[in-house]
Amino acid sequence: MNDQTIGKVHWSFWVISVIALIWNAMGVINFFMQMNADALAAMPESQRAIIVGRPVWATAAFAIAVFGGALGCFLLLLRKPTATYLFIGSLLGMIVHMIPYLGMTGSTIKLGPVEILMFILMPLAVAVFLIWYSKQTQSKGWINTGQRVPS
Repeated sequence: MNDQTIGKVHWSFWVISVIALIWNAMGVINFFMQMNADALAAMPESQRAIIVGRPVWATAAFAIAVFGGALGCFLLLLRKPTATYLFIGSLLGMIVHMIPYLGMTGSTIKLGPVEILMFILMPLAVAVFLIWYSKQTQSKGWINTGQRVPS
């Protein structure tokens, strides 16, 4: 074992996996805040309007996105190959969740560049990265795929 690996896994694996878990845990917390009437009442009017006006199917897709991502990160930390499938499901949930936002272009609810970056582009980029990263970890033998990796 050298100073760059821990249990035959590069130290960066643990850092990236923990940061990704924290990111997705914040998504789960956000979901619960949006489902809480008191927390919803404390949000700015523009955010409240988006959440209240969101169809039930989009809320369900949001739940799939955040819970799938968090569970995927947990399984990634456990070095399980099923993490990749949960990340794919999370990305699909995120895309379905964002469909109602496409119809907002002519509405009175305006999203600025910061909101677009934080609520749309960044989560999509993280989800795509996690799919790619989980596949990379499998190809490097850091994930337990059930196959023996030559040493």
